[in-house]
Amino acid sequence: MITTCDPAELPLPGARGAVLSLGVFDGVHLGHQAILARNVELARAANLLATVVTFRSHPKGVILGRAPRTLTTLAHRLELFRRAGIDHTLALEFDAELRSMSPEKFVRELLVPRLLPERFVLGFDSKFGRDRAGGPALLRELGFEVDVVPKVVVAQRAVSSSAIREAVELGDLAGAACMLGRPVSVLGEVVRGAELGRALGFPTANLDLHHELHPPPGVYACRAHLVDPQAPAEVLASHPAVANIGFRPTVAATPGEEPHVEVHLLDFDGDLYGTFVELEFVAPLRGERRFADLDALKAQIARDVEDARRHLAARESR
Repeated sequence: MITTCDPAELPLPGARGAVLSLGVFDGVHLGHQAILARNVELARAANLLATVVTFRSHPKGVILGRAPRTLTTLAHRLELFRRAGIDHTLALEFDAELRSMSPEKFVRELLVPRLLPERFVLGFDSKFGRDRAGGPALLRELGFEVDVVPKVVVAQRAVSSSAIREAVELGDLAGAACMLGRPVSVLGEVVRGAELGRALGFPTANLDLHHELHPPPGVYACRAHLVDPQAPAEVLASHPAVANIGFRPTVAATPGEEPHVEVHLLDFDGDLYGTFVELEFVAPLRGERRFADLDALKAQIARDVEDARRHLAARESR
């Protein structure tokens, strides 16, 4: 998949027309996946580029002055777009200029000359342009065919990024996974930490999630997918894992700090610094708690590892 961040670099050399979808696509949930699948289907049938226009940061940061913590960073969304079969993504910076642009100008002066759209695929609630005044009706008036994908409902509730954020924050991994169509996951860069886990015999990779939303503090059975930072589409390997999210109350709690995300890969020995890890949360194991000493903590980690093995083996046998 080709990714473009500067519209001035477009159109792509030798570009053909596009089937175009617009949106933040935070989480790339089942509703988003339906849009992407229809886009790819139409693009393949007509020999067009399956194309997405998204935003590098959440528009609410400009509109409201604060943005929600996202389910997926741009890097994570791009990887999920690639898996869905999208050919090209334009990732725009949502700024004051873009916010004030009329929907007609957005289409005629940005989308048409840069991306050569021949058809649009939008979600049932897709809006764009100043005051969110643009939508399917405007695009049809401008002469485009527009497919509108109906809302996807799970457990009698419309699937939405906000509903999934709520589920993740509450620790409802099963409910969030049903709306995502896959396990809850985060994508993080491995950075240096205190290396206490190595001293305890359970080396951990410390993940910088770049503000991706994660489940509440606790210990989780996971699958860890190692990703090449130079080619994020390439998964190098996958491993069973145990993750701890929290404040390390036994050894290093600091008032007011953000929770740490640490992952121990089972049956793995190697250097992960600089690598990216996509961490899938399979099952919660326990809440975070303080232990009397490091020996008690070490014994509990060993039990966590065995619990994680059982959960992961049970999942694999289904």
